[in-house]
Amino acid sequence: MSKIKVLVTGGAGFIGGNFVKYMVDKYPDYEIYNLDELTYAGDLLKHQDIEPRCNYHFIKADITDRETIQPLFEKEKFDYVIHFAAESHVDRSISEPEIFIRTNVLGTQVLLDAAKAIDVTKFVHVSTDEVYGELDFDPSTFFTEETPLQPNSPYSASKASSDFLVRAYHETYGLPINITRCSNNYGPYHFPEKLIPLTISRVLNDEKVPIYGDGKNIRDWLHVVDHCSAIDLVLHKGPSGEIYNVGGHNEQTNLEVVKKIIKTLEKSEDLIEFVTDRLGHDKRYAIDPSKLEELGWKPKYNFETGITQTVQWYLDNKEWWEQIISGEYRDYFDKQYLLNNQI
Repeated sequence: MSKIKVLVTGGAGFIGGNFVKYMVDKYPDYEIYNLDELTYAGDLLKHQDIEPRCNYHFIKADITDRETIQPLFEKEKFDYVIHFAAESHVDRSISEPEIFIRTNVLGTQVLLDAAKAIDVTKFVHVSTDEVYGELDFDPSTFFTEETPLQPNSPYSASKASSDFLVRAYHETYGLPINITRCSNNYGPYHFPEKLIPLTISRVLNDEKVPIYGDGKNIRDWLHVVDHCSAIDLVLHKGPSGEIYNVGGHNEQTNLEVVKKIIKTLEKSEDLIEFVTDRLGHDKRYAIDPSKLEELGWKPKYNFETGITQTVQWYLDNKEWWEQIISGEYRDYFDKQYLLNNQI
């Protein structure tokens, strides 16, 4: 009996990378394929421990490259596709929106066409709560799966567009799909441009931590391991066509997050520096994950425990994020794969 083949796109990124490690460990009888173009935010250093595993495979490719993706799908006959690959940094989308449309919309279409051609068992599209727009500060209001999509940044607009494409391929062609929409993730291997790892690295170096506006924007924080378990559940148990919100029940203002990190590291709040607010900065995101909880999921981490463990992880793994900041991580692919003729 042939093994189940799982393709994870964007598996060298933060969430996708954690999901690859999760799947390789949990399902030794599955063949896990990590497909990533290795843009600036993708690194393979995080996978050094699983590279020797016989059920782990890396493929360097661009999801918009139809001439590569289509033959790959026809050759490997993947059973499951979990689609993380995306440009995801809002600030970058404001200055370079075209890149986001190309990768997040056109890349998704290429993958959908390839998946349809080989009749995949399930295509899981990993999206974001940012497609819903923003909430006011009323703590009783939440995003549900029925909330209309009202994206406010080029990034979230590109993700909403890809969500619609995935849904359309299900409705038009009968492609088995699920869409997940998560709140802000945090945890190990988070690229240092994002709020939590940026704050940790700068505080450790006694550098100023920039906070947009007054720091009162609220996000619901989800530990990346909880997110991985949610996607695993949706992949195996979610009825085709269903959308699931994945939230951590951990609402925090950006200022609260930064202050907690500073306190954990026993540094001074004088390191906080308020800067001009970001264009189109959404006030608040908050998710109602009850539909997913009815499927059998619950987050294991509260924010207090999760942020303490995350700070400790960055203390214990300085070598990883220092290589990221310096840019040395980009040499790893050439050394590990090209020089060893592993691709």
